[in-house]
Amino acid sequence: MSESTPEVPVDKLAAVFIKIRDKKSQIKKAFDAEYSKLTAQQDLIKSSLLERCKADNVNSFNTEGGTVIRSVKATYWTSDWDSMNTFIVENNVPEFFTKSLNQSNVKSFLEEHPDVFPPGLNVSSEYTITIRKPTKRA
Repeated sequence: MSESTPEVPVDKLAAVFIKIRDKKSQIKKAFDAEYSKLTAQQDLIKSSLLERCKADNVNSFNTEGGTVIRSVKATYWTSDWDSMNTFIVENNVPEFFTKSLNQSNVKSFLEEHPDVFPPGLNVSSEYTITIRKPTKRA
């Protein structure tokens, strides 16, 4: 802190931090509840519009309120990773994978093998602060 600003006691900083965190949590709960209600309303409207597209056998239609477009969204996953890995190798399709690392698995590997470091691996570490509510004393 600068010389002209009095230092704030750490117990006060921790207490204020917890008050702010609690207020943020309260606001988030209210937001999430309202957001869920609005999403449910949108889902009902989407369902109705999908039924209309199906009934009229169309993939889109224009209205004064907006253009409605029906499309197909496919999602892919596997329930058999061993077979999928074999398929990917046999068909030379490594692009089936996404480029991300499982953080906890990498951390565990490095802890278990401190003398082995995967090539190309980058690590970024920073200190963080965790503040807990004080325990009630009897």
